[in-house]
Parts: sequence; C-alpha cells; structure tokens
Amino acid sequence: MTGFRSLPPWLSITAKCTVASFLAVACLARAQGYYPNQEVRVSRLAVLRARSHDPSDVLLTALETVLHDRDICCGKDSALEDSAARADPLSAKDVATKLQGRHLLSDGRPIMVTAEYFEPAAINSGMLIVTLRDQHALLMEWNSRWYVCYGVIYTKYVDPNSGMELDTINKFLLLDTRYSDARREVVFDRATDDWSKVQAMLRLSFAPQ
Repeated sequence: MTGFRSLPPWLSITAKCTVASFLAVACLARAQGYYPNQEVRVSRLAVLRARSHDPSDVLLTALETVLHDRDICCGKDSALEDSAARADPLSAKDVATKLQGRHLLSDGRPIMVTAEYFEPAAINSGMLIVTLRDQHALLMEWNSRWYVCYGVIYTKYVDPNSGMELDTINKFLLLDTRYSDARREVVFDRATDDWSKVQAMLRLSFAPQ
C-alpha cells in the first residue's frame, strides 16, 4: 500500500469510468479539483479506560465508547454484557456475530443490534465519512488490537464540470482505550503504516425492537 502524495494513476484527467477502489469511491470525468486535509470526526466521546491491557477488557471498553449507552454495553446487567464477554476479542468476525441480533435490556425491553463487519478490502471512504459525519464512531482492529476510530483526514477530488467527487482517506484518527494519557491518541497514516496489519472494521448501531 502506498500513500497519495501525488495523483494516483487511475485518477488521470482522461478517466471516464466509475471508480470503486480501496478507500476511494467516485465517478470522475475530465478534470479534478484538489482539496487536501479535509477532516470529519465524532465529538463528545466518553473518555473511558480499560481495566487492563487484556484484549477482552480493551474490546469491552471500545464497545462501550462507541455505543455510549451503559444500558446497552457493556457493564453489569447491560444488554450486551454476556454476548460481548463470550466474543473472541482477537476475531472481529466473531465479535460481530456475537453482537448481531436481538438482545434484552435489564427491564426486559428488546433491542436490535446491527454489527456490520468490514474486511480491509471492503472498507471505503464513503462508508467511513458518512458514518463519522453522523457522529457514529467505529471499531478498528489493527495489529491484533482494538481501537476506536473517531475521525479521518482525507483528500477530496472534484470534477468541476460534473460535480462528481472522489474522497481518499489519508489518516485514521484513533483512540487506544488502554490509556488515558497522551498515548491514547493514535493515528494510522496510510503513507507510513502497513495496511496489511489492519484486520477489520466494525460499525455498530442499535434500536428498540
């Protein structure tokens, strides 16, 4: 994986086709405007620290940060307490499987949890930007560790004639819930970090049933 310090070859000015590639989605025509360092992030996330560096504790704290509702996750008597505890913290797919579906709140009311699992090849800029713009953080498993993805920095290409856009993710803004000091803020930089070490991303939501 390489960074985008210059225009990638598939963004040539003669491109006329739909582009749907790694972390970039668009349909371009003849020429592009260039808008670097665009940013979107989730605000007002709770500052939670895992009880230990054990992967299970880190996962539970990351889930609680993303879902930001203690009745849902992940403490005592929460709807996802048992399901989250049973999930393999080293398998994003198992976490999604265990959380997906119908659960009960402590007072018996049912909720439906949607846990969307994205393999690295399926992660795209449109999904990320829309989700974060709607103030929903995601989970990212990188190098077998869980992080809360609360923002991205991206470059926007715009065709001035058609108005079609292409957004390319350059950096992921992450929270490491093992820490509460300066080590908590982490950046995954596509220009310098190894994308092959990213295992997956999870997008989680819930609603009354």
